[in-house]
Order: sequence, then C-alpha cells, then structure tokens
Amino acid sequence: MGSVSPSRRNPAPDKACIEAVDLARAAAVEIARPEWVGDHLSAYVEGDRLVTHLFESRDPAYPGWHYAVTVVRAARAKAVTVNEAVQLPGPEALRPPEWVPWKERLRPGDLGVGDLLPTSADDERLEPGFAHAPADALEEEADDRTAPWEPGLGRPRVLSREGRDAAADRWYNGDAGPRSPIASAAPATCATCGFMTPLAGGLRRMFGVCANEFAPDDGRVVSYDHGCGAHSEAVREAVRTDPAPAPVVDELGYDHIVFDDTTELELVSSEG
Repeated sequence: MGSVSPSRRNPAPDKACIEAVDLARAAAVEIARPEWVGDHLSAYVEGDRLVTHLFESRDPAYPGWHYAVTVVRAARAKAVTVNEAVQLPGPEALRPPEWVPWKERLRPGDLGVGDLLPTSADDERLEPGFAHAPADALEEEADDRTAPWEPGLGRPRVLSREGRDAAADRWYNGDAGPRSPIASAAPATCATCGFMTPLAGGLRRMFGVCANEFAPDDGRVVSYDHGCGAHSEAVREAVRTDPAPAPVVDELGYDHIVFDDTTELELVSSEG
C-alpha cells in the first residue's frame, strides 16, 4: 500500500477506509480497463472517514495521469462505500493550455461573414461622442446623455486618444508604412502622389487612402511616407541604345601575295 497523506484539518485516519484498496481498485477498473489500473500510489485523507486512493494510470492516451477513487464510511457504519472515481492529472501529465477568454484569443482577420463582434462599454479605444462637442453643445446635452452629439456625425462613440494612437502605430509600423519593402523601392512617397486621398480627423496628418486601381494598396490606408511604383509622377526611364560596333576585318581567311615592292593583291584562300 502507498503512503497516507493527511489533509489540512488533520482528521484522524479511518482504518477501514485506508484499507479499502481493493474496493477502490474495483471502482477504478469500472471507469477504465483492468490493464490500465496500475500500482496503488497513495491514500489521501480528505476528512473524517473520507479517503482518496490514487492508482497509477497505464492508459496510453493519458501518460502521467492517475485514477483517484474516494471512499467513505458513514458514522457508526462498518461498510465502506465508493463516493466517486475520476481520472486526474499528475505532476508530469500532458495537459491542455490554460483557458483564455475569447476576447483575448481574437486576432485580426478572425471575423467572418455573419459574425458579430460586440464592443464592450468600457473599451478604451472609444469615448462618448459628446466629449468632442463644443461647450455650448455639451450644456444643451447635459440633461440627455442618451443622445450624445458629435459635429456632423451624431455617433454615440468616437475614437479616443488611445484608439487613434493604437491605429496609427499599427498602420505606420505595418505594410502601409515607410519600412515595407515596396516603399523602400518606390521612386517617391505617397505625399507627392496624385492618387493619395487624405483621411479626416486627427489621422489626416499622417495617413490617407490610396485611390490608384493599379497600386497594390488601392483602397487601403497608407502613410504619407509610404510609396510604390505606381506613383502618379513616376516616369519611365528612356531606353539607352549603344552605337553599333565598328566592323571587324577578318584577315585570317585571306592570303597576301606580293608581286612587287608597291602592289599587294589579296586573294581569297581556299579555306574561305
């Protein structure tokens, strides 16, 4: 028999429950297979007349786990009965990672057709629209917060400073910023491109939308110092043509015959 471990309250170990190893093993076999229930590891005293027996698990699908069978004896009773039998992980058991809330697991691009992504009321990326209203408008709306106001839009919430900073950082340091490979090879920046359409609001100072249907960023937000080869002022380089090379006279295919000191006659050799 394995060791006996007392609980925090240190109840008196019940001899009948501690010795009920065979009863606990039979209960473990009922939830597994006989060959999967291994050696008796220990007995843990849970409380008065309440003991949990641990058995080695030889289930190939659960290495490092063990079977835990809790037995109990009622007051003034002689028979020991099984309270529960479960399979529990041991210190070296393979276990799944800790559960993470879905909002923390969510990644860009996960939202599909028909999916809903509710925004919490305390989302730091947003703030009430009336926070941007003039002072006189805020006084008029002070008694009716159910109808927040923003100049020309009337949206309940707008981007907060944190929301704008997060978006600007994400766009500028991504493929839409100046550090992308296509921007590094561009002939000029988007700031001088006729297809650049500036954004509205505070993000207008750094970003715009590309309106060139042939550009890779068409319809996307890009920074002013981004760029690509479809710049409106890009000029095709003139094709440089080299002058024709001078003719080469093949003197190897001719024989030179000298008739006298002043006249030279060139005859085509038999090889030519």
